[in-house]
Amino acid sequence: MHKKVRWGILSTAKIAREKVIPAMQRGELSEVTAIASRDAERAAATARELDVPRAYGSYEELLNASDVEAIYNPLPNHLHVPWSIRAARAGKHVLCEKPIGLSAAEGQELIAARDATGVKIGEAFMVRTHPQWIRVRELVRSGELGELRSFVCAFSYFKRDFNDYRSKAELGGGGLLDIGCYPIQLSRFLFETEPVRVAGIVNLDPDMGVDRLTSGILEFPSGHCAFTCGTQMAVNQRVQVICTKGGVELDTPVNAPNDRPCRIVVNRNGAYEAEEFPICDQYRIQGDCFSRAIRTGEDVPTPLEDSVRNMRVIEQLFQSAGASARMGA
Repeated sequence: MHKKVRWGILSTAKIAREKVIPAMQRGELSEVTAIASRDAERAAATARELDVPRAYGSYEELLNASDVEAIYNPLPNHLHVPWSIRAARAGKHVLCEKPIGLSAAEGQELIAARDATGVKIGEAFMVRTHPQWIRVRELVRSGELGELRSFVCAFSYFKRDFNDYRSKAELGGGGLLDIGCYPIQLSRFLFETEPVRVAGIVNLDPDMGVDRLTSGILEFPSGHCAFTCGTQMAVNQRVQVICTKGGVELDTPVNAPNDRPCRIVVNRNGAYEAEEFPICDQYRIQGDCFSRAIRTGEDVPTPLEDSVRNMRVIEQLFQSAGASARMGA
């Protein structure tokens, strides 16, 4: 069996071009063998630029390629589930960008396709396999910081582009699906349970109808998550994990750099100590972890069952805020 998993990239999306493809090309267990676009010239140009061996002028051609084992799907949100299902039915394993879809019900459709075809399908929450988050979870689990009580996150950037799919409600746009999914995912990752109650406040862009500022509180059995995400604010991201005997602060919790070390600050009863992590690329790690799951049969880093639970929280936040604009309703 070929050691490395042969990947095909479903579209020339920016995150694929700038982050995922270069990272996976450096992977121990992953290799990118093909890329597809609905524009053959664009596919060919991207393949030349990134040294990808083959380019296809349609998504269908990529799914029909016999030597492509797995698909990375970074299409716009509303296309995540339909094309991931098509890939699964073509016998391809699928790593799908977050959010897994537009609803928990869509996630269930993907689970049904996975179970019917026997392929691996998972959501691309690269943070879950980054060493800094593995370390934070280890610290919380160990009990040395006491019991986890609070997860606080601020995450924002500024972009107001009417042509971007993130600005279109019917395509699954808005801040909560784009970046608010991260504090939900990461708080669940650390509390290791589901919230029993959620409350949300949403501010919609008056022209585009998508959420541009969303705040949420998730009540877990042992503590709370409080977060704010915004798409028309200054670039910012920060996480505080607060326990009964200490805590952890992360300066780059999501967009961890791949050209310099990451750092967390651990608070042990008021004594602060920085821990630094060697330079790494979280997208390379994500790709290799998924490829390893394909080769060994182990679970993928973010199974679809977890994705559905994350989507349920997102839906509950919108329901709490009385906002349905993200679906174009």
